[in-house]
Amino acid sequence: MTENAENMVEMDSARLRYEFKKMLERLEAKQGSGTELISLYIPPDKQIYDVTAQLRDEFGQCSNIKSKQTRTNVQSAISSILSRLKYFKTPPERGMAIFCGTVSTVGDRTDLECEIVYPPEPINLYMYRCSSNFELEPLKEMLEEKEVYGLLVIDRREAYWGFLRGNRIEPVNGATSMVPGKQRKGGQSSVRFQRLRLIAINEFYKKVGDRSSEAFLAEKDFFQRFQGLLIGGPSPTKEEFNEGGYLHHEVQKRVLGLFDVAYTNESGLAELVDNAQDALKGVEVIKEKEVMNHFLKELVKDDGVAAYGEESVRKNLEHGSVDTLILSDRLRESRLKIMCGNCGYSEEKTVKTEPGKTTKDIDLGNCPKCSSPLQIEEEVDIIEEMTTLADQSGTKVEIISDDFEEGSMLYSAFGGIAAVLRYRTGY
Repeated sequence: MTENAENMVEMDSARLRYEFKKMLERLEAKQGSGTELISLYIPPDKQIYDVTAQLRDEFGQCSNIKSKQTRTNVQSAISSILSRLKYFKTPPERGMAIFCGTVSTVGDRTDLECEIVYPPEPINLYMYRCSSNFELEPLKEMLEEKEVYGLLVIDRREAYWGFLRGNRIEPVNGATSMVPGKQRKGGQSSVRFQRLRLIAINEFYKKVGDRSSEAFLAEKDFFQRFQGLLIGGPSPTKEEFNEGGYLHHEVQKRVLGLFDVAYTNESGLAELVDNAQDALKGVEVIKEKEVMNHFLKELVKDDGVAAYGEESVRKNLEHGSVDTLILSDRLRESRLKIMCGNCGYSEEKTVKTEPGKTTKDIDLGNCPKCSSPLQIEEEVDIIEEMTTLADQSGTKVEIISDDFEEGSMLYSAFGGIAAVLRYRTGY
């Protein structure tokens, strides 16, 4: 596979993940009145005729629902699902999930909505559920990182441990020690004081080893998901701890390396990840950090090739001067083409979107020429629109999470849209 082909696969994977995450947010915001929303999970090995048979039975059982409105809404949802299942002889390769029901829209209005989701991973359960919201947990689990790393920072005063999950550092817990300082108190012999100090250090190491190992081993599917442990701290503490056999043997044999860090509290976990970049090469957070650090370095140069903000980046994209387009996965905006049906006036604008709401809820105002109400003629997600522009000029696209410091800065300081350019421009 060529480098360009590999970049395309990674790019498409990032976009699909973004779209899947955004779809789950939209479904999660849907609310029904009572138990009117149906969630149906169909695994790939389930017979469609078995599903339709159960749905018809459920339709008959609905006659026992006391509320006429709820009964009507549930039966309407079941009928809608049955009409869609007619087009399937067998489930898709990875199965499918169907979410259907009468949802609240604007004010007191409701609308029957039905959506079929083709998951990125095989569905391994059959589920039929009625509730006031959609059951999304099986799909959310597909967004969880399949590979995790353990993080542990330690000196003789304190320790902290946690996980690196894809782009996200997840602190778990810490411990402080009762180890006395190197200066002994009056009345104690230096030999006795040193012996007591070594006992206290050993007890602290043992406590950290036991508690951190317990947290790491409790990770779901430990033997498949847990890729290794990084240990950070000053010398010789981290070496003493690693060589002393304080960790559970299954955790100990997964130690990837020891790294110098200045902090051994919660903030030390991020420093450990930064200092262990060689050991983590290829991990998503390191790749994203490299992209952001390249952009930030160009930004502060006098002759740097960097741009940020929607207007500047859009102009550079239109002129083909963007080498790498950098977008935050927190972006929830739509690009609208607005027209006046009376006089033909048109304009384009970008608006923020919220889960559970549509651009139909936005007051577009009146036409500046004839004062007639403006209407949406075309709508596209901002990330889809900008990546389409990028594809036209062979621009690389990076969709960055905000689960680490630089990624969070992309959204909060630069509006979630930035670029490294091929050459300097005036935009």
